Amino acid sequence: MRAQLRITFQNTPSSEAIRQLIEEQAEHLEQYFERMTACHVVFKLPDGNHRSGGLFEVGIHIKMPGGQTVDVGRTPQADDRYTDPQFAVTDAFRRARRRLSDRAKVMRNEVKALHKRVERSLDQPD
Repeated sequence: MRAQLRITFQNTPSSEAIRQLIEEQAEHLEQYFERMTACHVVFKLPDGNHRSGGLFEVGIHIKMPGGQTVDVGRTPQADDRYTDPQFAVTDAFRRARRRLSDRAKVMRNEVKALHKRVERSLDQPD
């Protein structure tokens, strides 16, 4: 991986299996969007006690050239799938791919027509 990758575990012990999954997902993300310069992944268990049914959270902060950033993170609300750490990681990276895809389209001016339509609709009175 060419981009700098930093992984932080919060309220949960470091796991080599989760670290490896994050590294694989980050590498795949970098292949998808080569302009990444750095990626910081925070893997956490909010209450610090997974045995009592806590949901894992994964936050991703991606830096790109020109000082642009993409942040992915959310607190899962009553979704038992987030009790599986692998699901939490893969879901966060799926959302990151989507955000990077949207950002790439903007950078390539592929959404110019959409912006014009939105601007026209905002200019029209209700």
